[in-house]
Amino acid sequence: MSLYSRTSGALCALTIAFSIASPVLAADTGPAIAPFGIDLGGGDAAVKPGDDFYAFAGGTWMKTEKLPADRTSWTSFTKLADENETRIRGLLEEARSSAGAPGSIAQKIGDFYASFLDEARINTLGLAKAEPALDQIHRANSHDAIARLMGSPGLGLPTPIEIGVTLDEKNPDRYVVGVSHGGLGLPDRDFYLRDEDQFKSVRAAYQAHIERMLKLAGYPAADVAADHILRLETEIAKLHWPRADRRDRDRTYNPMTLAELKTLAPEFPWDSLFAGAELPDPGTLIVSEKSAIAPLGHLFRTTDLNDWRGYLSYHFLAHHAAVLPTQFDKEVFDFYDHTLSGQPEQRARWKRAVGATNGALGEAIGRLYVERYFPPESKQAAVTLVENLRAAYGERIRAAQWMSADTREAALRKLATFRPKIGYPDHWRDYSRLDVVRGDAFGNMERAALFAWRRDAERLGKPTDRDEWFMSPQTINAYYNPIFNEIVFPAAILQPPFFDPKADPAVNYGGIGGVIGHEMSHGFDDQGAKSDEKGVLRDWWKPADVSAFKAFGDRLADQYSAFEPLPGIKVNGRLTLGENLGDVGGISVSYAAYHRALGDKPAPVLDGLSGDQRFFLGWAQVWRTLIRDEALRNRLLTDPHSPGMYRVNGVVRNLDPWYAAFGVQPSDNLYLKPEDRVHVW
Repeated sequence: MSLYSRTSGALCALTIAFSIASPVLAADTGPAIAPFGIDLGGGDAAVKPGDDFYAFAGGTWMKTEKLPADRTSWTSFTKLADENETRIRGLLEEARSSAGAPGSIAQKIGDFYASFLDEARINTLGLAKAEPALDQIHRANSHDAIARLMGSPGLGLPTPIEIGVTLDEKNPDRYVVGVSHGGLGLPDRDFYLRDEDQFKSVRAAYQAHIERMLKLAGYPAADVAADHILRLETEIAKLHWPRADRRDRDRTYNPMTLAELKTLAPEFPWDSLFAGAELPDPGTLIVSEKSAIAPLGHLFRTTDLNDWRGYLSYHFLAHHAAVLPTQFDKEVFDFYDHTLSGQPEQRARWKRAVGATNGALGEAIGRLYVERYFPPESKQAAVTLVENLRAAYGERIRAAQWMSADTREAALRKLATFRPKIGYPDHWRDYSRLDVVRGDAFGNMERAALFAWRRDAERLGKPTDRDEWFMSPQTINAYYNPIFNEIVFPAAILQPPFFDPKADPAVNYGGIGGVIGHEMSHGFDDQGAKSDEKGVLRDWWKPADVSAFKAFGDRLADQYSAFEPLPGIKVNGRLTLGENLGDVGGISVSYAAYHRALGDKPAPVLDGLSGDQRFFLGWAQVWRTLIRDEALRNRLLTDPHSPGMYRVNGVVRNLDPWYAAFGVQPSDNLYLKPEDRVHVW
């Protein structure tokens, strides 16, 4: 449950009682965004705030800012990510040019990065590195052999039935193997099943792309194979659950033994899949989309082996394209980034090298990153924010009239046991067993995948690591993990426009305060609230409280489902419900925390803006977005987060103080009658 796809209570009065000395965040001359943390020039005063607050707060920015040609969208997140890429590049270049001792972190990250950059060597090697796996696929002469290959962790192959090591939602102290459906090359089942012209066009382009990829590899009858692959994936898509249904944690928690799984889907070669995955005895299994597993097993068994060989060959090539000769890399970009997502230009090789090295050695880089850009004392600054917001959240829970005494007491226990993780882990990941060889980009990618899998698999049967992070410190995002009941804020998000120690407190509360409140609210959204204070998935709400809370969610889902950012494609209010509840609840709690910090003192007026106005502008500033239509379409179908416009307009119209702050009237477009506003916390 992260803040953004693609991841604090009251500060002291009017002065921020903490100072971050980071060279990235600190500025001797004042706030990074003058004059007090709000980009006043980015707003559009010609727009009434009550008609379109998103445009009022950022309309000029959206008209004048340029969407980079190598991006599908441009937001506060991606802008900071670009800046972070440059910082990380500096760290990697230092490691690349240094003579790090064999086996050292400097050697591993330097050689991984250098190998990915070395396009000349990758082109010289051709398909030599890929041929052993392609030969294995070609020689697979039974469904058992196909399943064994699908389970092989170093190959990165898809399968209609996926497995992975995960946390047990009803026993947070153990790891289990999760079983779910998968196997699609397009982003979602809708791309295969919808009849609109835009989806037909995508399918035709996808089939042509598959054919070109297979021809590049010398695959026989590539046109026939591409047709069969698309047909196969369409049959898989028919059996996939809609994404909104997959959010339901009760429906997707189905524990089984391997024997029970074999009884559920007897046609699928489970032993071969688990043997390929180096898990001959997987123990307890948690099956997600239970009703899909048996039909997928039947489809697997009844599909011709030639079709599976073509399917695996294409996906193997596509998965490894970045470390294969340039024509493969370019072909994957042309379809997935350009055609499917509207991106005009491929990202520079060094940027993709940073991303690949981050993916393989994230915490190794993170350790260098925080040493350079986020000193240890910064943790305490963010802890202060979290604790202030925790106190404000407690006040809101106590004031919730719809909640019974027993449920309120349990909710307060859960709030009290939220564990904040700030900046970076207390214990860094050990990469000593990952071998990285300079000049072997393909091998490095496979060894990194195998290392990650074995690290997970070896933890089965062992106590869970509650100190583990699921984002690296250099990630511009945040998340809530209901199983560990923790809220996590990587170092890199503690930067403007989210947070600036020299900015006006109202802006920080609207920015990072809203982020912290959002993650806290995930503990009490429609799915996060199903886990208790120990992270156990169970019924701890009184039935009447569940009904009352569901009514709030239903109303909010209906509000968002009415938004139509693209013709014929609306926001899925059910898919985005958890994130929308996080936004509405989080900003409500952060607003309360801001006023709690003010105490009896009025907020000053700055540049004609009241404290409340600056607070809401601080939130809106975070979500300014430029996005290509193709990318927006993809996100509407797959992303549990609403588009940036509705993370502003969809939120503020439910908050009474926003109406007062900006004089919003019943005649304004965003106006909701008081009885129609959703007030959860």
